[in-house]
Amino acid sequence: MGPTHKLRRAVMAALLPAGLITTAAAEEVKIGVVLTYSGGAASFGEQIDRGMNLYLKQHPEAFGGHEVKLIKRDSKRPGGDIAKNAVQELITREKVDILAGFVFSPNAMASAPLATQGKVPMIVMNAGTAWIPNLSPYIARVSFTMWHSGYPMGKYAHDRLGCGTAAVGYTDYPPGKDSLNAFKTGLEEAGGKLLDAVPMGGPREVPDFTPFFQRVKDKGPNCFYVFVPAGNHAAAVVKTYAALGMRDAGIRLIGPGDITQDTKLQGMGDAALDMITMHHYAADYDNPQNRAFVAAWKAEYGADSTTDFMAVQGWDGMAAIAHAITAQNGDISAEGTIAALAGWTFDSPRGRIMIDAETRDIVHDANVHRIVKKDGRLAIQVIDTVPQVKDPCKALKIGKCK
Repeated sequence: MGPTHKLRRAVMAALLPAGLITTAAAEEVKIGVVLTYSGGAASFGEQIDRGMNLYLKQHPEAFGGHEVKLIKRDSKRPGGDIAKNAVQELITREKVDILAGFVFSPNAMASAPLATQGKVPMIVMNAGTAWIPNLSPYIARVSFTMWHSGYPMGKYAHDRLGCGTAAVGYTDYPPGKDSLNAFKTGLEEAGGKLLDAVPMGGPREVPDFTPFFQRVKDKGPNCFYVFVPAGNHAAAVVKTYAALGMRDAGIRLIGPGDITQDTKLQGMGDAALDMITMHHYAADYDNPQNRAFVAAWKAEYGADSTTDFMAVQGWDGMAAIAHAITAQNGDISAEGTIAALAGWTFDSPRGRIMIDAETRDIVHDANVHRIVKKDGRLAIQVIDTVPQVKDPCKALKIGKCK
């Protein structure tokens, strides 16, 4: 909160009768939201944005009587430059109290120094590179890291899926490299062998995956672990896997849940059946919080619309912000926000989540998903759970997570 807000609050408190101070001192809290609202990844920003707005509408009481104003900026692409400029403007001109959003890791990375310099708390609602919170003491993350799924999936693939050998295909930017390292570490600790690691283009444009997949097919691993950004990249992965007959060749397609995003799942067809992924959310989760969330979503955005993991991260992010606002009674500071979120727990549509007090990162269940056919549609079935996973990269103190 800026000096003007604090001065106004002090003056109001001095002039008004004591019984009216609580009501009159309600503050406007400005949230600077930086998301991809245009371009090829616009659907990602839309999911997070809708999740945030839905929480605001469904739970106005959670903000302690304080008014929340969302000031939105379009980061457009994952390069980082546009997001950094947007954050600079939000801090200096709009005087926002909290920053939120950040679909792509490069955007969060470029913005982190500004959060530190401006002493503005930054709530990451997607970007999954493990060491992002290390870039600023004022960052907390409510989404996931690539290690949350990649590391336990490496162990699970070896121990439960018969993946004595595996290959990894990954989009060549920080989350992809994290996915490779996470899966490789888990697989090799369990006794498996990685036969190949294939960089497959960048996050902006969907490449032709055929030469990459053919290279893996020629290696003949038991399993092929693939990380690509959700959306059109993921749909192309499944189509290429089917077109090259990799299932018939005995190669199982596995990965993080990014490659079976709910909003793209129905378009993948039967080629996606029996695919195994590990993730923290699917629209098919059967718990009271998710049933209510999905029902509210469809009522607000249409019966044919669907939630996905980015939507629930927007929802959870607003729940975290609501907690921080009420804990500070609307008088927002970076230190106060991070302190309020340390150890915060919440019954999310994905299950119980917590912000780890030490790392400022999410702790949540990593669920094993199988793609099945149910009532004529593709569905995600949870077949196993690794409970309450704390980011393994930080727990193991690997690389930049030290």
